[in-house]
Amino acid sequence: MKRFAALYAALDATTSTNDKLEALVAYFASAQPEDAAWAAYFLAGGKPRQSVPTRVLVECARERAGLPAWLFEESYQAVGDLAETIAHVLPPATRETELGLAQWIEERVLTLRGIDADALRERLRGYWDELNWSERFLLTKLIGGGFRVGVSRQLVVRALARVAGVDHKRIAQRMVGWTDSRQAPRAARYLRLIAPESESDDVDAPHESDIGLPYPFFLAHPLQADPATLGAVADWIVEWKWDGIRAQLVKRAGRTWIWSRGEDLVTERFPELLALAESLPDGTVIDGEILAWEPDALAPLPFARLQPRITRKSLTKKVLSESPAALLAYDLLEAQGQDLRMAPLAQRRARLEALAQALPALRVSPLVSASSWGELAALREQSRSRGVEGLMLKERASMYGVGRTKESGTWWKWKIDPYAIDAVLLYAQRGHGRRASLYTDFTFALWDEADGVRTLVPFAKAYSGLTDEEMRKVDAVVRKTTIEKFGPVRSVTPTLVFEIGFEGIQASPRHKSGIAVRFPRMLRWRTDKSIEDADTLAMLKGFLDEAQA
Repeated sequence: MKRFAALYAALDATTSTNDKLEALVAYFASAQPEDAAWAAYFLAGGKPRQSVPTRVLVECARERAGLPAWLFEESYQAVGDLAETIAHVLPPATRETELGLAQWIEERVLTLRGIDADALRERLRGYWDELNWSERFLLTKLIGGGFRVGVSRQLVVRALARVAGVDHKRIAQRMVGWTDSRQAPRAARYLRLIAPESESDDVDAPHESDIGLPYPFFLAHPLQADPATLGAVADWIVEWKWDGIRAQLVKRAGRTWIWSRGEDLVTERFPELLALAESLPDGTVIDGEILAWEPDALAPLPFARLQPRITRKSLTKKVLSESPAALLAYDLLEAQGQDLRMAPLAQRRARLEALAQALPALRVSPLVSASSWGELAALREQSRSRGVEGLMLKERASMYGVGRTKESGTWWKWKIDPYAIDAVLLYAQRGHGRRASLYTDFTFALWDEADGVRTLVPFAKAYSGLTDEEMRKVDAVVRKTTIEKFGPVRSVTPTLVFEIGFEGIQASPRHKSGIAVRFPRMLRWRTDKSIEDADTLAMLKGFLDEAQA
């Protein structure tokens, strides 16, 4: 636990990718396999299940620290992060432990669920009494299910590749399904993950439990430059960029698995796709996009219509009818059990189209034809009316790589510019991790001019898009202009205007504004505008009318 806590602190203290990589390499090079297995699980995105309710954590910490409820709450408001608050207020440890991360998780954290209240309090007090500040902070994050750290999965893959002396693409392939909570990250799995390629010819052969795993997803880079710099249009396969759930459909050994890009197994959420898979030959893996799409419709439905398929606990007939799903295929990664990823995209695409000809139920993402980049740019401007986000540009000769790399060939996402609107900062909340001491999560409002009275109506929350220096300046304004406190949230005197960008928009009776926006973020701080110059709710509704036209 000590070493993993030190790694967590080192990763959280820097924004340098190289420094993070070196810290990861140093940890994995010396950690015990059972500890490294759990570390790789958490760092790669595995979610610790909450073992103790937040209320119980607060009560136990407050009692151990001898603080009245009001003082603990004030401390929490000053710090902004519960785990950090608990680590601060607890008395110093009276003893030390050398238990490793695996022992802490398997023998302690995972055993807390379901035990009676008295035993739970006794164990928590005992655990905290063995740890220093950083270790207590980490343990409380793991117990509360709130662990997260600023490390990409790809960076973890790179670190493990360096430690193992194995190509990172091979590590990425072995790591598929690593964060599946149904398989505990044991030492044997970790040793297989980092095994040298020369040790065993079948180290990468799928085990019976892994037969349904997908391939690592190949990701596109955002295109910022003039597409004319990419060369001849004829060298590229062009498709619409669909707004859905990236997924792989895997058909092997007579069974079907559907995996999202986040490596969540979502098979049972899409029975329509299981019906499609019945007609597919065994040993088939298709990469595509799951979309909300009504039968015989010319365009997909907004992404929001797809969300109930993921968020609802059960799929009722109503959910299935109101949120119809379809798979739009755009790559064939495996056919008759043969891995096709190293074949050029043009060949994979031809085989996919041949498969679709034999199986009419298989819908293939249509190609976008144009004779010039200018013609494609004009088509791109039609994206919103088509219900898409822009264009995908894929090299005809590209192989199917791993992650967001360019060594296998390049894919680009040429998205349309986001919607943008100038809004007023109305509420602020503290951030997390290294931003826990700053107000970085904001609620923005627009002017509602109904009945001749101007009022500010909240419409979106955003926390990304500003530099660290800008965040510090905004934090200072928030502290100086606070009106009221509502738990961790502060209302502020409206003084700041920001340009807010977002990708999608839809009507929403759950929101006070009547509108929900997708992926809101701060594009820039409009220091040149006063709050009176901010935009109106009517303008936002104009975007909605445009999207629904």
